[in-house]
Amino acid sequence: MSEQANTESVTTEERAKRRIVGRVISNKMDKTITVSVERTVKHPLYGKLLRKTTKLHAHDEKNECHEGDLVAVVETRPLSRSKHFRLVEVLESVDSGASAAKGA
Repeated sequence: MSEQANTESVTTEERAKRRIVGRVISNKMDKTITVSVERTVKHPLYGKLLRKTTKLHAHDEKNECHEGDLVAVVETRPLSRSKHFRLVEVLESVDSGASAAKGA
């Protein structure tokens, strides 16, 4: 009986944490990144597929992300007024040479 209760709590814990993939659009803050997440929504009347964008603030403990990186974030407890996500991994990194040339 206790084994079932233990597995049920784990599954509800895993379900509560959403894993979202998006692109970093800003890393100017200390230990915080802004991630842009795109989703497609069908218009209720006309049926056209629309592209909606959501901006999320995520915690980047090691300041390892750069603008343009593709990252995965997971939902977590509120870390500040606007930060409710935490960086899990960098899926695709932009080479540092291109970002350095962009800044110059």
